Amino acid sequence: MPRISLVKPNTPKFADLADLAALVNNGDVFGVGGHHFARLPIALLNAIINRGARNLRYISWAGGLPLELLLEAGAVNEIDISFSSLDIFGLPPRFRQVAEARALPVRDWTALAMIQALRATQQNMPSLPFQVPVGSDMLDRVPGARLAADPLSGEQTAFIPALRLDTLVLHAQRADESGNVQVLGPRALDLAMVGAAQKVLVTVEEVVPVGNLSRDGRQTVLTRNQITAIAVSPGGAYPASCLPFYVTDYARLAQVFGNVERPLATGLLPGPQGLPRLIVEAGRLDERTVCKVVGELAMPAITPVVAPATIDELMAVRIAAELGNDSFASAGAVSPLANVAYRLAKATHAPEMILATMSCGHLDVAPSPMILSLLESLDGETAAAHAGGDDTYSTYYQAGAVTHEIVGAAKVDRDGRVNTIAIDGLSGGFIRLPGQGGMADVANMHRDYLLYVPRHSPLSVVDKVEIASSARGLLTEAERAPYGYRTGKALVFTDLCVFRLDPGTRQLIVVETMPGISRDRISEATGFPVSFDTNCREMAAIDVDVLAVLRNRIDPLGLRRLEFISAKQRRALLEEILTLDKDIVEHCLASHNGATRSRVR
Repeated sequence: MPRISLVKPNTPKFADLADLAALVNNGDVFGVGGHHFARLPIALLNAIINRGARNLRYISWAGGLPLELLLEAGAVNEIDISFSSLDIFGLPPRFRQVAEARALPVRDWTALAMIQALRATQQNMPSLPFQVPVGSDMLDRVPGARLAADPLSGEQTAFIPALRLDTLVLHAQRADESGNVQVLGPRALDLAMVGAAQKVLVTVEEVVPVGNLSRDGRQTVLTRNQITAIAVSPGGAYPASCLPFYVTDYARLAQVFGNVERPLATGLLPGPQGLPRLIVEAGRLDERTVCKVVGELAMPAITPVVAPATIDELMAVRIAAELGNDSFASAGAVSPLANVAYRLAKATHAPEMILATMSCGHLDVAPSPMILSLLESLDGETAAAHAGGDDTYSTYYQAGAVTHEIVGAAKVDRDGRVNTIAIDGLSGGFIRLPGQGGMADVANMHRDYLLYVPRHSPLSVVDKVEIASSARGLLTEAERAPYGYRTGKALVFTDLCVFRLDPGTRQLIVVETMPGISRDRISEATGFPVSFDTNCREMAAIDVDVLAVLRNRIDPLGLRRLEFISAKQRRALLEEILTLDKDIVEHCLASHNGATRSRVR
């Protein structure tokens, strides 16, 4: 493919949303910036949809809400992603529908392959190498990826061709009057995507005089020669967040996702009064205030401390026990149980561990309470640094510096291989799942390989997965050392037991049972003949003080419970969580405003 210059004019054009939307052509290779429910260019996407864009090839690490909007409008005819989820709200229905009907081609990428493909374009290279996701089926699924001998060492290496974007849309906090753009917080893959895009269209909350951007501390600045056009769009990411201007409006998202009759594009618009007061003011709250209020409330209404530990609590405490002061744990996407376990460990027995959240976008955060509306802002405040997915891969993941990234598995087989892409339906066809994100890469890179299955059954713990979306292909020290990877534990936690991936047989063996669970029950619930380690024991009793920290300090909303219920039960639990979330935020604002008035007096 001939290379096309991506050099842009030194001064981007300032325009309105309609002008930016007009720069998107039908058939564009179309990238979307932002991350999870943070800095998503919702207002610009709506403008592009209103203009009638068609036949876009959607490219992004994540699908999620932006992809749902574009699919609803019929704007997309190809999908290239690593992952697509609506976070705590579950699987995205429109993505599932087109994938399961095979109405559109869906191409699954490992995160590292996408990063390297974008970087190849950014660096004017025809291709770039990346680590082989050994043990998984992903190399055959990533478009254009090939296994070839390294020309210098002769070692078998994966290569990916350059991936060029026609247009990238993203939302950021500010631009200055000359067109430099400020990004605060995690950057996701924004920098790599900017470098690979012919046109970069940006919406911002506000424009400030030249020189003002330098007043902010931790930030990334996209220089004006990287930007094609800018539109000022206050609230342009709503109902996603754009800190410090506003936090994610989870209550609005719940309303929109719960009303399948109402078009997404209409439901996401702010009301006539503008952005809700609560989400704007919540962006100003600090960790000290939140921790103080959570401690005062103690939240006995959810679960009294004297109540016996539930299975979600047993698993959270048991997983936390695997972490120590030498741990570097990365909290990936949509893993409340793992996030709770990380924070519990850091708040109790492992205060020196490094915790990174937002897929390593927030580095070395404090174990703040998991208050849904405030978690992003608290992690952003306490983080030692903010980063992007592209640089954290090369600095931490590929370097083998991370010890843990504990993830949930829809299916795991006797060889410890995971399927989070698509599983066979009970009545035929298949059920599309979110995807593997970056797990195919990091399953081998991280020191420890820890998975969890919240509901152990013959349907989730199986003889052989349909697709191995990730696997610990490099298991023994002899296999790992040549790649510079440390060798740790390989464990699978379920609500019935703990499996170890045995380095000799390379199959799962039960090493621990949950309290009160018999071996017969484990065998009946497993899709292959179960082996029990000679030293297999029952899980130790939970320390009541640790349980109190879990319930009242780390996860007062009980977010961990979301992973242990069916999709049908999710809506009622979400209503309970969102009510408690609002109550805590209101208490925090009252405390914050009272303290502010005292200082003024």
